[in-house]
Formats: sequence, C-alpha cells, structure tokens
Amino acid sequence: MKTNFATLGTLPRTLRSIDELDSAGLVTERAGLDAVAERYAVALTPTLASLIDRDDAADPIALQFVPDARELESRPYEHADPIGDDVHSPVPGIVHRYPDRVLMKLVGVCAVYCRFCFRREMVGPGAEASLSDEALDRALAYIAGRPEIWEVVLTGGDPFMVAPRRLEALMRRLAAIPHVKIVRFHSRVPVAAPERVTGALVAALKAEGVTTYVAVHANHARELGPEARTALARLADAGIPLVSQSVLLRGVNDNAETLAALFRALVECRVKPYYLHHPDLAPGTAHFRLPIEAGQQLMQALRGRLSGLALPTYVLDIPGGHGKVPIGPGYLEPTPEGWHVTDYCGDVHAYRED
Repeated sequence: MKTNFATLGTLPRTLRSIDELDSAGLVTERAGLDAVAERYAVALTPTLASLIDRDDAADPIALQFVPDARELESRPYEHADPIGDDVHSPVPGIVHRYPDRVLMKLVGVCAVYCRFCFRREMVGPGAEASLSDEALDRALAYIAGRPEIWEVVLTGGDPFMVAPRRLEALMRRLAAIPHVKIVRFHSRVPVAAPERVTGALVAALKAEGVTTYVAVHANHARELGPEARTALARLADAGIPLVSQSVLLRGVNDNAETLAALFRALVECRVKPYYLHHPDLAPGTAHFRLPIEAGQQLMQALRGRLSGLALPTYVLDIPGGHGKVPIGPGYLEPTPEGWHVTDYCGDVHAYRED
C-alpha cells in the first residue's frame, strides 16, 4: 500500500526525522536509526514518499531514502571523500579534476538525501547553505582565469534548491566568460520535488552565449511518476537537453528487467541515459554494492535487447580522485589475424584486419 498522507491526518511535507518517517508508516525496524540520523541527513519529499509501498519491506523507493542501521557499518576501504573532490579543489566550491571542465558546488543541501550518496559526509542541514558571495567571486575568477575550461557542472548538494533569481544571476556571470560554452546542472529535483521546476526556474537556467544541459538522477522507473514527467517535459519543451545519471544498487535496480524499464522510461521522457554508476566507496554503503562483474553481466544482458538510445555507459569513479572510467563488458579479443568479436547473443565472430 502506498503512503496516503490524507489518512495520516497531516499535510504533505518533507519528512526530516526518524520520528516523522515512523509516523508515516515508513519505518519497519527502528533500532539504530536514530544514530544513523544523527550522522547522516534525512529528507524524504511527499512526491517520493507517495510512491512507497509500506507493505513491501524491500520497496525500491524506500531502500533509497529511508535510513538503514547498516549505514553505521563502515569498511576499512570506504572513505568520506571517495572520489577525491578535496584533492582537486583549488578554491572553495570548485573541483577541477579534468582539464576542460570543473564542478561548482553551489549549495550543500538537497531536496532528498539518498542513503548511498558519495557526498553524504558533506551535505545536509549542517552543511554550508550555499557559497558565500566572496567564495562565489573566487570560484568565478578561477574559471575566468583558465581558458581551457569549456564546461561548468553545477552540483552540490542540488543546484535546483537555489532560488531562480540567484541561478539567473549566476548564469549571466558564467555566460560572460568567453571560453565557457556549456553549463550542466546535476539534479534530483525534477524527480524528488517536481513542483520546484517552475517556469521561473526553467527560464533561469538559460543564458545567451552558453548551452544548458540538465542531468537528472533517477534509479527506478517508478520514480518517474506523472509529476516528474511533467517537470521533465517543462525542461525539454524549453529546449534544454536532458541526460540521466543512475546508480546500480542492490535491491533497487540490480536486474536487467528493472534497468530496462528505467532506461526506456527515461527515453520516453526525452532524457538520454548517460551514466550508470557503480556505487562509490562511501561509508556505510556496502549493502548497496554489487560486484563489478555483476554489473558487467547486466549491461551485457541489455546490449542488443535495448535500443542504443536507452543504453548508458557503466562507469566507475576511481577512488582517490583519479577520474571516471567505463567498466562495461568487453566484446573484443585479439587474434593473429585481427579480432574475435562477441555479439549480443554470445556468439563469437572473426574480424580480419589488414
């Protein structure tokens, strides 16, 4: 049974504590959860809460957002900064890992807090609400002073949590930097809090002189309900290209049928599946991780059975800040005459090279 807030006698609002989740019937085992909430931020929006089946202890939406006592179990190889943001941060708010692009961490809060988040130690109500004016000036000066920077990726936290007026001002400043041509927003808001995708927000994302992209985070087709589809359509209708990022998660989307349904639903919403991330080594997230080999087998199962439009690249962020690499299955084996090529059915064919 999905959550019905009317039967709970409360107005729809974001649930921000274990008590509130418990009152909403979304907690099956309370032990240890208060300690989890003391360490990691909790927020579940009405939109996503309404999608949860409270009678299903393994509901894939609940698994992503309702705290789990296993989050307190850390492995020795897990790290608070698993992809090495800090070592590539020359000034506050900027991560410059690749030559032609930078991340700008505009804000430290999100509409919802994913239980597998790789920045879980850095975001939440205790994080700095947003870059100060002085820090923003320094970040923009860093970008302006490096002509190799072609793309700015706005992340956080979630940049769609920033007021449209402030986003509009930032876009104007980025567009005034001659070598910046692409601005990409990474957001879960269109899925988690679609009511925030207003006409004012959409208008704020565009500025003359730069091309805007939006990367939407979704992990299960059920997240793409009517409200989310309306928000995505509002962005697409404004001419903003949309791509997606998903995370391969045990119990949520760790089978080919679920992934296929997600990727097809995204394409139907005019969102190109971009990356399927192998989970990062963030503390307390081991219960979400599958072996890389299992992910490769899933991608192999999807190849040829799913339109190329709907196939993302399976990637791993190398721990320590060494960048993102594709880790999908291989289809080529060298031979003295050329190559053996495996097709999507598993049959092997010879390919000869001069």
